[in-house]
Amino acid sequence: MSEKEIQQLVNDNAALRSEVERLKDEIIRLVSRNLDLAERLEENTELRRRVEVAREILAENINRQRNADLQDDGQLMALIELRVEQDRPYRDPDFNGHELARLLGVSHERLLRLFRRQTIHRTPDAYIDNLRTLDALRLLREHPNYTIAVIAEEAGFGNVRTLQRRIQDAIGMTPVDYRVMLTRDQ
Repeated sequence: MSEKEIQQLVNDNAALRSEVERLKDEIIRLVSRNLDLAERLEENTELRRRVEVAREILAENINRQRNADLQDDGQLMALIELRVEQDRPYRDPDFNGHELARLLGVSHERLLRLFRRQTIHRTPDAYIDNLRTLDALRLLREHPNYTIAVIAEEAGFGNVRTLQRRIQDAIGMTPVDYRVMLTRDQ
């Protein structure tokens, strides 16, 4: 190799090293920028989450204020029926009388007094259990291919045994016997 070629290679090598250094600096700048953008995105996401929580709390408070004025038992019962039929919150096994009161924006004590005066169910929890039982019976009729475990889950029972007890208490037979009876009548 000639001296000129060697010098050219040295120059090219120096240029490549310079370019590598420039690219390293550019990568560091881009990584830093990406970290900054990720931080901003995380802050925006957190802010959006906080705004959403604030909106939910505000809506709940507005609903509570509206319903706090429901002194009339008939109006409150109508609201209960409307909300329960629309949303079917009883399908959540954790839904109970306290959750129903929160959903309606009234105190649990107000709800207890209402149920003692206005319904055949002595408590909101008994009402919720009844709704689950009726839903389970409907599911047994309409979905003969569902397992008892699926029906228990769909109707909001925490487990199959509770479903079996509730149906036994309500109609005097097990869910399996009820299903057999339904198929015999067809």
